[in-house]
Amino acid sequence: MRTKKYLAWLLVGAVCASTLLAGCGKKKEAEKKEIPQETVEEPEEKEEVKEIVLQPKEPETEQIPEGMMKSYLTGEYVSPAIGQRRPVAVMLNNIQAAVPQAGIANAGVVYEAPVEGGITRLMGIFEDYDNLEKIGSVRSCRDYYIFYAMEFEAIYAHYGQAAYALPYLELPEVNNLSGLSGYGADVYYRTTDRVAPHNAYTSFAGLQKGIEINAYSQEYSPEYKGHFQFAWVGKETAPAGGTPATLIKPHYSVNDPWFDYNAEDKLYYRSQYGEPQIDELTGSQLGYKNVILQYCPWENYDDNGYLNINVMAGGSGKYITEGQAIDITWKKDSEWEPTHYYDAGGNEITLNPGKTWICIIQDTNADQVEISGPEPTAPEAAENPDAAENPDAAQGTEAPAETPEDTGAAEVPAQ
Repeated sequence: MRTKKYLAWLLVGAVCASTLLAGCGKKKEAEKKEIPQETVEEPEEKEEVKEIVLQPKEPETEQIPEGMMKSYLTGEYVSPAIGQRRPVAVMLNNIQAAVPQAGIANAGVVYEAPVEGGITRLMGIFEDYDNLEKIGSVRSCRDYYIFYAMEFEAIYAHYGQAAYALPYLELPEVNNLSGLSGYGADVYYRTTDRVAPHNAYTSFAGLQKGIEINAYSQEYSPEYKGHFQFAWVGKETAPAGGTPATLIKPHYSVNDPWFDYNAEDKLYYRSQYGEPQIDELTGSQLGYKNVILQYCPWENYDDNGYLNINVMAGGSGKYITEGQAIDITWKKDSEWEPTHYYDAGGNEITLNPGKTWICIIQDTNADQVEISGPEPTAPEAAENPDAAENPDAAQGTEAPAETPEDTGAAEVPAQ
């Protein structure tokens, strides 16, 4: 019995020992296994993100302020009450006894052309004249002015006419207000401060009365698209390929006018008869954004000196703005259509917004026109050894000539 019990305990001990050995082995094996090391991933370097600034896209059409429109005369923003109303073209006296003119500063476009005796006459084209009680003095018509007025679908105001203009004034295409008509006293009045014929004036009220009497429409025709091409307001630029033009002398023989460029406000200021040309109502000198010189073929109608200026033949000229002048050509598609002006590349010119003065110049006098730029700079003067003793030599200019005397040419009475 003891032997059997002894053997049983030995068996149990052997089993326990084997179990313990197995457990220890597994423990040692576990200890031998490498513990994985924790890896810390380095953050990837991110590319620097550059901020993209999107430039606002240039609008395809000019953004005209609400309730406004571009003027057909100036390209500036005006109310529809002004811009959609047909303008009036008023013949203005320009002899020395008749200046300064009244109300001329309100004209968006001014034409100047020679008439008989070497004098010039002006035609102001008005769309904004509601506040004017005095416009003039008003003078008689010449035929070529009719065609210029019709280019703007303007109602044409004049006090009398040369015989050569009468057939055109009687055409249905020409809406005109004559001071010699039976209703003339409703449109025009005379002042006592000047002698006739230099004292005939009109006004907004008078012009409106004449338009009413004649039942003229004050609306543009549906086909009218305007006369000029204008740059956007605020986008004024000098014409490409221009030459400096800060002084312009058209060289009309009697009034001898000129334009001086002011670089600060970028306007050309008008002078004639040796002094600044002003508006009688404002007392301010006349200033213009654009100046056009249009050279036209011509001939005399008769021995009285009446001019036949050819408005259809086409020709050359100059466009001047922003201190620069370029060569242009001009042509008309028909007598009643606008004149178109083209640059050297054959592209129709784009005018800068603002008032425009157009000088109609006989083509035989084109070589007398003077357009000049700034005086030579100081370094050029320094190279001249005589500059210190001779200021005129330093500037490279001659002493200014005296202002020509007024010829006193009398205006031929209108027929």
